Amino acid sequence: MLPFVKPDTKMARTGGGHAGPAGTRGRRGLVAGPDGRRVRPTIFDVARVAGVSYATVSRVVNSYAHVREDTRQRVQLAMRDLGYVAHTSARALASGRTQVIGLLAQEVDNAFFLAVIRGVDQQVSALDYDFMLCTTHARREKEAEYVARLSHGMVDGLLIVLPRDLPDYVEQLRAESFPFVLIDYDDSAPGCTVVNAANRSGTREAIRRLITLGHRRIGFITGRDNVGATHERLAGYREELLAAGLPLDPAYVVQGDFGEERGYSATCELLALPERPTAIFASSDMAAFGTLRAARAAGLLVPRDLSVIGFDDIPEASFVSPALTTVRQPLREMGRVAVRQLMSMLDAPRQPPTRLVLETELVERESTAPPR
Repeated sequence: MLPFVKPDTKMARTGGGHAGPAGTRGRRGLVAGPDGRRVRPTIFDVARVAGVSYATVSRVVNSYAHVREDTRQRVQLAMRDLGYVAHTSARALASGRTQVIGLLAQEVDNAFFLAVIRGVDQQVSALDYDFMLCTTHARREKEAEYVARLSHGMVDGLLIVLPRDLPDYVEQLRAESFPFVLIDYDDSAPGCTVVNAANRSGTREAIRRLITLGHRRIGFITGRDNVGATHERLAGYREELLAAGLPLDPAYVVQGDFGEERGYSATCELLALPERPTAIFASSDMAAFGTLRAARAAGLLVPRDLSVIGFDDIPEASFVSPALTTVRQPLREMGRVAVRQLMSMLDAPRQPPTRLVLETELVERESTAPPR
Protein backbone atom coordinates (compact mmCIF):
# COMPACT_ATOMS: atom_id res chain seq x y z
CA MET A 1 0.00 0.00 0.00
CA LEU A 2 3.01 2.30 -0.08
CA PRO A 3 4.01 3.46 -3.58
CA PHE A 4 7.27 5.07 -2.48
CA VAL A 5 8.30 7.82 -4.88
CA LYS A 6 11.74 9.28 -4.43
CA PRO A 7 11.70 12.83 -5.76
CA ASP A 8 15.19 12.48 -7.18
CA THR A 9 14.16 9.46 -9.27
CA LYS A 10 10.65 8.92 -10.60
CA MET A 11 9.20 12.31 -9.73
CA ALA A 12 12.30 14.09 -11.00
CA ARG A 13 12.00 12.34 -14.34
CA THR A 14 8.41 13.52 -14.67
CA GLY A 15 9.18 17.12 -13.91
CA GLY A 16 10.34 17.27 -10.29
CA GLY A 17 13.61 19.04 -11.11
CA HIS A 18 13.65 22.82 -11.16
CA ALA A 19 15.99 24.72 -13.41
CA GLY A 20 15.60 27.90 -11.37
CA PRO A 21 16.60 31.36 -12.56
CA ALA A 22 19.90 30.03 -13.86
CA GLY A 23 18.25 27.35 -16.01
CA THR A 24 18.39 27.72 -19.78
CA ARG A 25 16.33 26.20 -22.49
CA GLY A 26 17.78 23.26 -24.37
CA ARG A 27 16.34 20.81 -26.87
CA ARG A 28 12.57 20.35 -26.80
CA GLY A 29 11.27 18.73 -23.62
CA LEU A 30 14.42 19.39 -21.57
CA VAL A 31 16.01 22.36 -19.85
CA ALA A 32 19.47 22.81 -18.44
CA GLY A 33 19.59 22.92 -14.66
CA PRO A 34 22.08 24.95 -12.61
CA ASP A 35 24.56 22.05 -12.69
CA GLY A 36 24.28 21.69 -16.47
CA ARG A 37 22.25 18.45 -16.40
CA ARG A 38 19.25 18.13 -18.69
CA VAL A 39 16.03 17.87 -16.70
CA ARG A 40 12.34 17.86 -17.52
CA PRO A 41 10.77 21.36 -17.61
CA THR A 42 8.64 22.26 -14.61
CA ILE A 43 5.71 24.57 -14.06
CA PHE A 44 8.21 27.10 -12.71
CA ASP A 45 10.18 27.00 -15.97
CA VAL A 46 6.98 27.69 -17.91
CA ALA A 47 6.15 30.61 -15.60
CA ARG A 48 9.65 32.06 -16.02
CA VAL A 49 9.65 31.79 -19.81
CA ALA A 50 6.11 33.17 -20.11
CA GLY A 51 6.79 35.96 -17.62
CA VAL A 52 3.83 35.05 -15.39
CA SER A 53 3.26 33.54 -11.95
CA TYR A 54 3.13 29.86 -11.10
CA ALA A 55 -0.58 30.34 -10.23
CA THR A 56 -1.31 31.74 -13.71
CA VAL A 57 0.33 28.73 -15.37
CA SER A 58 -1.72 26.45 -13.13
CA ARG A 59 -4.94 28.19 -14.18
CA VAL A 60 -4.03 27.80 -17.85
CA VAL A 61 -3.15 24.11 -17.38
CA ASN A 62 -6.52 23.54 -15.72
CA SER A 63 -8.45 25.57 -18.35
CA TYR A 64 -9.79 28.17 -15.95
CA ALA A 65 -11.71 30.97 -17.64
CA HIS A 66 -10.33 33.94 -15.70
CA VAL A 67 -7.11 34.34 -17.68
CA ARG A 68 -6.56 37.02 -20.32
CA GLU A 69 -6.40 35.52 -23.79
CA ASP A 70 -2.99 37.01 -24.62
CA THR A 71 -1.64 35.64 -21.32
CA ARG A 72 -3.12 32.21 -22.01
CA GLN A 73 -1.51 32.14 -25.45
CA ARG A 74 1.85 33.21 -24.02
CA VAL A 75 1.72 30.40 -21.45
CA GLN A 76 0.65 27.82 -24.03
CA LEU A 77 3.47 28.93 -26.32
CA ALA A 78 5.98 28.54 -23.47
CA MET A 79 4.60 25.08 -22.70
CA ARG A 80 4.96 24.01 -26.33
CA ASP A 81 8.42 25.55 -26.60
CA LEU A 82 9.66 23.78 -23.48
CA GLY A 83 7.80 20.55 -24.13
CA TYR A 84 6.03 20.81 -20.78
CA VAL A 85 3.40 18.10 -20.19
CA ALA A 86 0.89 18.38 -17.35
CA HIS A 87 -0.13 15.21 -15.56
CA THR A 88 -3.86 15.15 -16.20
CA SER A 89 -4.43 11.57 -17.33
CA ALA A 90 -6.13 10.58 -14.10
CA ARG A 91 -9.05 12.84 -14.98
CA ALA A 92 -10.04 10.37 -17.65
CA LEU A 93 -11.09 7.90 -15.00
CA ALA A 94 -14.84 7.48 -15.18
CA SER A 95 -15.16 7.55 -11.40
CA GLY A 96 -13.31 10.81 -11.09
CA ARG A 97 -11.21 9.24 -8.32
CA THR A 98 -7.65 7.92 -8.48
CA GLN A 99 -7.96 6.07 -5.13
CA VAL A 100 -4.58 7.63 -4.31
CA ILE A 101 -3.70 10.45 -1.95
CA GLY A 102 -0.47 12.41 -2.06
CA LEU A 103 1.82 12.78 0.94
CA LEU A 104 4.58 15.39 1.11
CA ALA A 105 7.28 15.07 3.76
CA GLN A 106 10.66 16.74 4.05
CA GLU A 107 12.57 13.48 4.52
CA VAL A 108 12.18 9.81 5.36
CA ASP A 109 15.35 9.21 7.40
CA ASN A 110 13.95 11.14 10.36
CA ALA A 111 11.99 9.28 13.04
CA PHE A 112 9.47 12.13 13.36
CA PHE A 113 8.41 11.93 9.70
CA LEU A 114 8.55 8.13 9.67
CA ALA A 115 6.10 7.91 12.56
CA VAL A 116 3.60 10.18 10.79
CA ILE A 117 4.05 8.24 7.53
CA ARG A 118 3.37 4.94 9.30
CA GLY A 119 0.13 6.35 10.66
CA VAL A 120 -0.90 7.47 7.18
CA ASP A 121 -0.02 4.05 5.77
CA GLN A 122 -2.10 2.25 8.38
CA GLN A 123 -5.16 4.37 7.69
CA VAL A 124 -5.05 4.35 3.89
CA SER A 125 -4.57 0.58 3.94
CA ALA A 126 -7.68 0.22 6.10
CA LEU A 127 -9.62 2.33 3.59
CA ASP A 128 -8.36 0.40 0.54
CA TYR A 129 -6.54 3.48 -0.75
CA ASP A 130 -2.92 3.98 -1.78
CA PHE A 131 -0.69 6.95 -1.25
CA MET A 132 2.14 8.51 -3.18
CA LEU A 133 5.01 9.76 -1.05
CA CYS A 134 7.22 12.61 -2.22
CA THR A 135 10.18 13.86 -0.19
CA THR A 136 11.03 17.53 -0.61
CA HIS A 137 14.33 17.64 1.33
CA ALA A 138 13.00 20.96 2.72
CA ARG A 139 13.55 22.63 -0.65
CA ARG A 140 11.05 25.34 -1.45
CA GLU A 141 10.83 24.70 -5.18
CA LYS A 142 10.27 20.98 -4.66
CA GLU A 143 7.43 21.47 -2.19
CA ALA A 144 5.52 23.84 -4.48
CA GLU A 145 6.30 21.81 -7.60
CA TYR A 146 5.06 18.54 -6.13
CA VAL A 147 1.91 20.22 -4.85
CA ALA A 148 1.29 21.52 -8.36
CA ARG A 149 1.88 18.15 -10.03
CA LEU A 150 0.02 15.98 -7.54
CA SER A 151 -3.01 18.29 -7.43
CA HIS A 152 -3.38 18.24 -11.21
CA GLY A 153 -4.98 14.85 -11.59
CA MET A 154 -2.46 12.48 -10.01
CA VAL A 155 -4.14 12.15 -6.61
CA ASP A 156 -7.52 12.83 -5.01
CA GLY A 157 -6.17 14.91 -2.14
CA LEU A 158 -2.98 15.97 -0.37
CA LEU A 159 -1.44 15.53 3.07
CA ILE A 160 1.45 17.93 3.75
CA VAL A 161 3.63 17.22 6.79
CA LEU A 162 5.25 20.24 8.42
CA PRO A 163 4.91 22.50 5.33
CA ARG A 164 7.62 25.12 4.98
CA ASP A 165 6.41 27.37 2.15
CA LEU A 166 2.64 27.25 2.37
CA PRO A 167 2.05 30.75 0.92
CA ASP A 168 3.59 29.60 -2.37
CA TYR A 169 0.64 27.40 -3.24
CA VAL A 170 -2.16 27.44 -0.66
CA GLU A 171 -4.19 30.13 -2.41
CA GLN A 172 -4.16 28.12 -5.62
CA LEU A 173 -5.26 24.94 -3.84
CA ARG A 174 -8.13 26.80 -2.22
CA ALA A 175 -9.10 28.50 -5.49
CA GLU A 176 -9.28 25.08 -7.16
CA SER A 177 -11.18 23.60 -4.18
CA PHE A 178 -8.58 20.85 -4.04
CA PRO A 179 -8.78 18.96 -0.72
CA PHE A 180 -5.67 19.05 1.45
CA VAL A 181 -4.76 18.66 5.12
CA LEU A 182 -1.75 20.14 6.88
CA ILE A 183 -0.04 18.00 9.52
CA ASP A 184 1.87 19.60 12.41
CA TYR A 185 1.37 23.19 11.23
CA ASP A 186 1.08 25.66 14.09
CA ASP A 187 1.13 28.95 12.19
CA SER A 188 -2.00 30.84 11.24
CA ALA A 189 -3.59 29.04 8.29
CA PRO A 190 -7.03 30.54 7.59
CA GLY A 191 -9.13 28.40 5.32
CA CYS A 192 -6.96 25.32 5.89
CA THR A 193 -7.70 22.07 7.70
CA VAL A 194 -4.90 21.31 10.16
CA VAL A 195 -4.03 18.35 12.39
CA ASN A 196 -1.39 18.99 15.02
CA ALA A 197 -0.42 18.41 18.63
CA ALA A 198 -0.83 20.59 21.70
CA ASN A 199 2.68 22.05 21.53
CA ARG A 200 2.20 24.85 24.04
CA SER A 201 0.42 22.90 26.77
CA GLY A 202 2.77 19.93 26.29
CA THR A 203 5.77 22.17 26.87
CA ARG A 204 4.15 23.76 29.91
CA GLU A 205 3.63 20.33 31.45
CA ALA A 206 7.31 19.48 30.96
CA ILE A 207 8.55 22.75 32.45
CA ARG A 208 6.09 22.41 35.33
CA ARG A 209 7.54 18.99 36.11
CA LEU A 210 11.08 20.38 36.19
CA ILE A 211 9.96 23.18 38.52
CA THR A 212 8.22 20.65 40.77
CA LEU A 213 11.49 18.70 40.98
CA GLY A 214 13.16 21.88 42.26
CA HIS A 215 14.83 23.31 39.15
CA ARG A 216 15.00 27.08 38.88
CA ARG A 217 17.58 27.56 36.13
CA ILE A 218 16.02 25.85 33.12
CA GLY A 219 17.62 26.16 29.70
CA PHE A 220 15.57 26.01 26.52
CA ILE A 221 16.74 24.97 23.03
CA THR A 222 14.33 26.14 20.35
CA GLY A 223 13.52 24.58 16.99
CA ARG A 224 13.80 26.20 13.55
CA ASP A 225 12.54 29.75 13.58
CA ASN A 226 10.31 29.26 10.52
CA VAL A 227 8.26 26.48 12.14
CA GLY A 228 5.14 27.39 14.11
CA ALA A 229 5.69 24.66 16.72
CA THR A 230 8.97 26.37 17.67
CA HIS A 231 7.14 29.50 18.78
CA GLU A 232 4.35 27.57 20.51
CA ARG A 233 6.84 25.59 22.59
CA LEU A 234 8.82 28.68 23.47
CA ALA A 235 5.62 30.43 24.50
CA GLY A 236 4.74 27.47 26.73
CA TYR A 237 8.18 27.65 28.38
CA ARG A 238 7.82 31.35 29.10
CA GLU A 239 4.25 31.05 30.35
CA GLU A 240 5.12 28.31 32.83
CA LEU A 241 8.12 30.18 34.20
CA LEU A 242 5.98 33.29 34.70
CA ALA A 243 3.22 31.22 36.35
CA ALA A 244 5.82 29.92 38.81
CA GLY A 245 7.19 33.40 39.50
CA LEU A 246 10.56 32.60 37.93
CA PRO A 247 12.54 35.16 35.92
CA LEU A 248 12.77 34.98 32.12
CA ASP A 249 16.49 35.12 31.47
CA PRO A 250 17.15 35.36 27.70
CA ALA A 251 20.60 33.83 28.24
CA TYR A 252 18.90 30.50 28.95
CA VAL A 253 17.15 30.43 25.54
CA VAL A 254 19.36 29.27 22.66
CA GLN A 255 18.38 28.92 19.01
CA GLY A 256 18.26 25.36 17.69
CA ASP A 257 17.00 23.62 14.55
CA PHE A 258 15.49 20.37 15.92
CA GLY A 259 18.68 18.51 14.92
CA GLU A 260 21.17 16.65 17.09
CA GLU A 261 24.29 18.56 16.06
CA ARG A 262 22.77 21.94 16.84
CA GLY A 263 21.37 20.45 20.05
CA TYR A 264 24.94 19.57 21.00
CA SER A 265 26.39 23.02 20.25
CA ALA A 266 23.43 24.84 21.86
CA THR A 267 23.94 22.79 25.02
CA CYS A 268 27.63 23.70 25.05
CA GLU A 269 26.61 27.37 24.99
CA LEU A 270 24.24 26.86 27.91
CA LEU A 271 26.81 24.92 29.95
CA ALA A 272 29.36 27.71 29.42
CA LEU A 273 27.15 30.27 31.22
CA PRO A 274 28.50 31.58 34.57
CA GLU A 275 25.48 29.98 36.24
CA ARG A 276 24.75 27.01 34.04
CA PRO A 277 21.21 25.57 33.98
CA THR A 278 20.41 22.57 36.14
CA ALA A 279 17.90 21.37 33.53
CA ILE A 280 17.49 21.75 29.77
CA PHE A 281 14.36 21.39 27.70
CA ALA A 282 15.09 20.62 24.03
CA SER A 283 12.37 21.24 21.45
CA SER A 284 12.83 17.80 19.88
CA ASP A 285 14.17 14.43 20.92
CA MET A 286 16.92 14.66 18.31
CA ALA A 287 18.11 17.92 19.86
CA ALA A 288 17.88 16.31 23.30
CA PHE A 289 20.20 13.52 22.09
CA GLY A 290 22.70 16.26 21.31
CA THR A 291 22.21 17.61 24.84
CA LEU A 292 22.96 14.20 26.34
CA ARG A 293 26.11 13.95 24.26
CA ALA A 294 27.27 17.45 25.24
CA ALA A 295 26.68 16.70 28.91
CA ARG A 296 28.88 13.59 28.68
CA ALA A 297 31.58 15.59 26.90
CA ALA A 298 31.50 18.13 29.74
CA GLY A 299 31.91 15.39 32.35
CA LEU A 300 28.36 15.78 33.65
CA LEU A 301 26.11 12.91 34.65
CA VAL A 302 22.44 12.96 33.57
CA PRO A 303 20.30 13.33 35.61
CA ARG A 304 22.57 13.80 38.65
CA ASP A 305 24.20 16.98 37.31
CA LEU A 306 21.74 17.95 34.58
CA SER A 307 18.13 17.00 33.87
CA VAL A 308 17.06 16.75 30.22
CA ILE A 309 13.61 16.67 28.59
CA GLY A 310 12.87 16.31 24.88
CA PHE A 311 9.77 16.54 22.72
CA ASP A 312 8.22 13.99 20.29
CA ASP A 313 8.87 10.58 21.91
CA ILE A 314 10.39 8.99 18.85
CA PRO A 315 11.31 5.28 19.36
CA GLU A 316 14.98 6.05 20.02
CA ALA A 317 14.02 8.12 23.08
CA SER A 318 13.55 4.95 25.12
CA PHE A 319 16.78 3.36 23.86
CA VAL A 320 19.35 6.06 24.64
CA SER A 321 21.19 6.04 27.95
CA PRO A 322 19.82 7.38 30.15
CA ALA A 323 16.35 6.82 28.65
CA LEU A 324 14.93 10.20 27.72
CA THR A 325 12.07 11.91 29.52
CA THR A 326 10.04 13.55 26.77
CA VAL A 327 6.72 14.99 25.67
CA ARG A 328 4.94 12.40 23.56
CA GLN A 329 3.31 13.66 20.38
CA PRO A 330 0.73 11.20 18.99
CA LEU A 331 2.59 11.14 15.66
CA ARG A 332 1.02 8.02 14.19
CA GLU A 333 -2.41 9.14 15.31
CA MET A 334 -1.83 12.51 13.65
CA GLY A 335 -1.24 10.65 10.38
CA ARG A 336 -4.33 8.50 10.84
CA VAL A 337 -6.55 11.44 11.79
CA ALA A 338 -5.29 13.48 8.84
CA VAL A 339 -6.25 10.68 6.43
CA ARG A 340 -9.72 10.37 7.95
CA GLN A 341 -10.20 14.13 7.72
CA LEU A 342 -9.10 14.18 4.09
CA MET A 343 -11.53 11.40 3.22
CA SER A 344 -14.30 13.33 4.91
CA MET A 345 -13.43 16.34 2.75
CA LEU A 346 -13.56 14.19 -0.38
CA ASP A 347 -17.05 12.97 0.54
CA ALA A 348 -18.31 16.41 1.61
CA PRO A 349 -16.29 19.07 -0.25
CA ARG A 350 -18.19 22.04 1.16
CA GLN A 351 -17.50 21.37 4.82
CA PRO A 352 -15.72 24.21 6.65
CA PRO A 353 -12.00 23.91 7.46
CA THR A 354 -11.16 22.60 10.92
CA ARG A 355 -8.15 22.60 13.26
CA LEU A 356 -7.78 19.36 15.19
CA VAL A 357 -5.38 19.49 18.14
CA LEU A 358 -4.36 16.16 19.67
CA GLU A 359 -3.24 16.03 23.27
CA THR A 360 0.36 15.36 24.27
CA GLU A 361 1.64 13.35 27.25
CA LEU A 362 4.71 13.73 29.44
CA VAL A 363 6.61 10.43 29.49
CA GLU A 364 9.00 10.28 32.45
CA ARG A 365 12.02 8.05 32.11
CA GLU A 366 15.57 8.32 33.48
CA SER A 367 16.86 11.73 32.38
CA THR A 368 15.20 13.90 35.04
CA ALA A 369 15.76 14.21 38.78
CA PRO A 370 15.88 16.91 41.48
CA PRO A 371 18.93 19.20 41.22
CA ARG A 372 21.84 18.45 43.52
